[in-house]
Amino acid sequence: MVKAAPHRPALAPPEADRARDVIARLSGVGWFEVDADRTIIAVSPQLERITGFTAADVIGKPCISLIRCRECLKGCGVFRHGHVDETPLTVYTRTGAELEVVRAGEVVRDAQGNVTGAIETLRLADTRSPEAHTLGVHEVMDGREQLETLLGSLGRWYVIADAGQRVMSASTALAAMLGVAPDALRGRPLALLLRDARDGAPDLLRQALDAGVRREGLAAELVARDGEGIPVSISLGPIAATTHCGSSGARTAIMIRPGSDLARADALPAFEGIVGRGPQMQRIFRLIELLHDNDATILVTGESGTGKEMVARALHARSGRRGPFVAVNCAALPAELLESELFGHVRGAFTGALRDRAGRFEAAEGGTLFLDEIGDMPPALQAKLLRVLQDHTFERVGESRTRTADVRVIAATHVDLAAAVAAGRFREDLFYRLRVVPIHVPPLRERRDDLTLLIPHLLERIGQRRGRALRLSPAALDALVSWDWPGNVRELENALEYATALCDGQTVQVTHLPPGIAVDTRAASPVALRLPAANGAMRGAGGVGVGEAGTPAGQEEMQRIRGALERARYRRDEAARALGMSRTTLWRKMKEYRL
Repeated sequence: MVKAAPHRPALAPPEADRARDVIARLSGVGWFEVDADRTIIAVSPQLERITGFTAADVIGKPCISLIRCRECLKGCGVFRHGHVDETPLTVYTRTGAELEVVRAGEVVRDAQGNVTGAIETLRLADTRSPEAHTLGVHEVMDGREQLETLLGSLGRWYVIADAGQRVMSASTALAAMLGVAPDALRGRPLALLLRDARDGAPDLLRQALDAGVRREGLAAELVARDGEGIPVSISLGPIAATTHCGSSGARTAIMIRPGSDLARADALPAFEGIVGRGPQMQRIFRLIELLHDNDATILVTGESGTGKEMVARALHARSGRRGPFVAVNCAALPAELLESELFGHVRGAFTGALRDRAGRFEAAEGGTLFLDEIGDMPPALQAKLLRVLQDHTFERVGESRTRTADVRVIAATHVDLAAAVAAGRFREDLFYRLRVVPIHVPPLRERRDDLTLLIPHLLERIGQRRGRALRLSPAALDALVSWDWPGNVRELENALEYATALCDGQTVQVTHLPPGIAVDTRAASPVALRLPAANGAMRGAGGVGVGEAGTPAGQEEMQRIRGALERARYRRDEAARALGMSRTTLWRKMKEYRL
């Protein structure tokens, strides 16, 4: 198979190629791909056999050089209508003989919806013809069977619904999974087959169906015979029966992906909600386990956004304390209000104190009080806090009555408290009283092994909130893994929130990432220079380094890749194996060097 395509269809490249090969082998369907200028960029072996033209003859030439027919001279129906359904066509083979075929095709769009090319299929109209016998085609499947084969090979199901949102046709495998006959689904309202997966949330599936718009990755449930919901991911869009003459018959195509295919957040290795497999995080997890029956005061340090509060919550969850977890941000309130917030006050203690009020120490009785940003606590309050830690007693503001506190204190800070003590901004005795057990949470840039777990975990969590099943393109994942993350996990989650807000499909692309993170991995960017080994996009598994095409290293790599492609007749699987790199990396490098 000869392929050198710079643009790909909506499916991921390996899935698309595998699906096409299945169709070509089982149904006698040949296919070819063109770019936006209608230049041929890929041809299947089956189509080579049908037409007599080899890929070497036509790659890089206009599509008319391969599919020679009178209809094509009138104008391309695929680009004019967006797609062409089963259309009879007479084409000329390489020998000049006429051949009756059936043609179908659809345009390919990028993440912004711009047309980047098209994929078309041809199959013999008469399977009894000598040509069909030569090709070994004894049975040509109809469009539904082709769709069954395509989606079945990928573990997917489909449903076609009419304008009234009733099932017109559905996958045989879907009916078998639900335990009903295939015909039993025909005519069934979609509302009785599919429903939104989120109780009480806006029904995004129904909104998309009513609006007649394309949506990808909606979280939904298949309704089983017993009424139970089976988690699935839904992609849907309007279709119309299009021919050269026009279109009619509005319908909706729905592709269904089983929920077991999704990377669920709860399937990831996590400790009390904290995702981490690196040695630094594993040490923290072991320490938390060791402290399960210890009420010692703990000081959690680390940069802003590293997840210090999550560590504090994990310490509380794994402790024997049955009281609540109460959190206070010491930097969020001025000194006079913070004192009242922590210890409470009595009526008349200050202007506005209209009634007695309990503080956070009383609210956390029997549990854990988390004091975030302890380094910003005013000096006067530091003395009162030290007394609570030493004697477990305190007084409300404006009251002389001494109260006791059965509270475990966990403090956190992003500042260097030792330096603050040296500068006289923080009490030394309080520092050592807080730092009975120190826990340092490493920054995200020191946890690169965790990124490949943390990114899908956060993406899944965001998708669940929005009722969508989302995934990342390889290039987007490369860019995220390469970034230094000065804002740590908080910045990562915000970046994914930003990307999913911009992404109207199911796959988050590099263009959806925030400015600055969406680096061009083809250039020697600052990120690439800082992290030459961490960025999977910058170095293949076989050690092929990236260089600009104009540099000696770039020229050498380009020649190496071109030689491997030519020896493999542009079969990317074979070329990638020979080069020791993944298909995705090879595809990106082919685009980079315009091969």
